[in-house]
Order: sequence, then structure tokens, then C-alpha cells
Amino acid sequence: MKTIKNILIFVILAALLLGVVACKEKQPEFVPPPFDDAAQVGTPTVPEGLGWEELDVNGLYRVSVCGVVTLNGNKSDVYFTNPEGNNVWLKLRVMDEEGNILGQTGLIKPGEYVQSITFDTVPEKGAKIAMKVMGYEPETYYSAGAATLNTVIK
Repeated sequence: MKTIKNILIFVILAALLLGVVACKEKQPEFVPPPFDDAAQVGTPTVPEGLGWEELDVNGLYRVSVCGVVTLNGNKSDVYFTNPEGNNVWLKLRVMDEEGNILGQTGLIKPGEYVQSITFDTVPEKGAKIAMKVMGYEPETYYSAGAATLNTVIK
């Protein structure tokens, strides 16, 4: 009788454990961001007046981007650049004040740049935006740090 009782308890516990495992919410699988098809090799020749500067992100990597963002239809020339000598892949994301993504580049490797960003949602002139630069460790896609630049659409 004790053996049947022990077996029954074991079966009930196993069923409960199986139920907990089956009901546990699964984490979404990580999908690496794609590389940008518009990436060009080299350092861009940037027109005057766009506020293009090289920035140091907490000593982790360098990045160059235009601080003056002027709309041209649904695009803006930002000359987003991952300087030669960096050991990270970079991505630029432009967001509105509420954190909604307006547009973003794909990844670029060291020694590459993307001239323009295309907005999926076109901001109004005068809108405040945040330009978030995200660094990724090659191959693993672990974060290599991020920086946010605040500016206004011209």
C-alpha cells in the first residue's frame, strides 16, 4: 500500500513539475540586427554646417555623426561613421521624446559609414529627437555601450 501511495505522489509531483515548466513564459529568441545595405567604406566628405563631429563614448569606442538633422522628405543626411580602429559594430536609432523609434540604421563595421537615415515615421520640423548610438561586440552581439545625443529636427 505504501508503494502505491509513493508512486502516486511521485506521479502527481512529476505532473505538477511538467505543468510549471510548460506554462513558464519563454524568452523571445534574440535576433541580431542586420548590417546596413547602404554602408560605404571609408570616411565621408561632409558638407559644412551639419555639425559632424567625432565623439568618444566613455572610452569604449568613437563615433562620428551630424548634430544638425535636416529633413529631406523622409530622409536626413547624418553621415553616421564607425571610425577605423574601433573594435565594435555600431547602429544608430532616432527616437522621439516618448522613446518611439522614428528610424534606424543597420549595423556598420569599423571603417564604414551611412550617409542618410530613412525615417519610418517622419518627425515635424522643430521636433526634439534623441539619436542613440549603440555599440555591439562583433560575433557575440553583446552590448559595448550606448550614448544618446539630443537635438532638434531642422
